[in-house]
Amino acid sequence: MSELIVQLDAKSFHAALKQKIVLVDFWEPWCGPCQIQLPVLEEVARRVAGQATVAKVNVDDAQKLAVRFGIQSIPTLVLFKNGKIVHQFVGSYSSANLIEAIEKIAK
Repeated sequence: MSELIVQLDAKSFHAALKQKIVLVDFWEPWCGPCQIQLPVLEEVARRVAGQATVAKVNVDDAQKLAVRFGIQSIPTLVLFKNGKIVHQFVGSYSSANLIEAIEKIAK
């Protein structure tokens, strides 16, 4: 896993949301599409460094978080601004789509 992507658990999740913009990937290690999404997220993290944080939550380890945010399919990416959900992406997305969404809310 990339050092550009922050690993979150139930304890660190709420503190991470205090940052201005956070893209959280709810995933599981055995999920094929989640593995395909990883290099995309690494690219996003590189391109938005200093503007947003990219993080991952393993739903096997943080089931209560998954339930709280209504995660029913993985990967699900949730974009937060100031601790509030701005957008939710279900499935795999390109780095361009994710970066565009981050830049739009950063304005």
